[in-house]
Amino acid sequence: MYSAVIPAPWGGRLGIRDDGAVLTGLDFLPAPTAVQPPRGELAIQVCHELEHYFSDPSATFSVPQRRGGTPFQQRVWAALVAIPAGRVLRYGELAVQLGSSARAVGQACGSNPLPLLVPCHRVLAARGLGGFDHRQDGERLDIKLWLLGHEGYLLPLVS
Repeated sequence: MYSAVIPAPWGGRLGIRDDGAVLTGLDFLPAPTAVQPPRGELAIQVCHELEHYFSDPSATFSVPQRRGGTPFQQRVWAALVAIPAGRVLRYGELAVQLGSSARAVGQACGSNPLPLLVPCHRVLAARGLGGFDHRQDGERLDIKLWLLGHEGYLLPLVS
C-alpha cells in the first residue's frame, strides 16, 4: 500500500503513496506503524523533500503530484499552497477569496490527500485552531499544532 513509511517528528509516522510517476497521498499513521524504507526513485525524492521540510519549514516541494478532487477542492488546495509558512488564514477569509462558505472550505481542507505539500494546517477557525483531517480533537490537532509551531506560527490564546 505504501511506497515508504517514515518517522514523523511529532512522534507518529507518514505513509507515502505513489503510482511510480506521481505522489498520490500522504497518510498520518500511528507511532507503532513499522517504518518502511522507500521503494522507487519517486519515494526516495518524496522522503528527501519531507526531510528538508522538517529541517526547514520554508522548504518547497517539487515532487510530481496528483491531488485529484473536485474542481472546487482543487481551487481550495491551490489557494492553500499560496499561504506561506508561518502565516495562516481563517476558513472564512479563504471562503471570501473563493466565493464560497467557510464550511465548504473546511471540508475541502479535510479531504486534502497531500497534507504538508498542500498545507491545510495553515487554515484556522474564526476563534481557535479549527479541525484537521476531518477531526476536531485528538492526535490530529496535536499534529496541526506541531506543524504550525514548526513553521513559527504561535496560536494566540483564546479565552
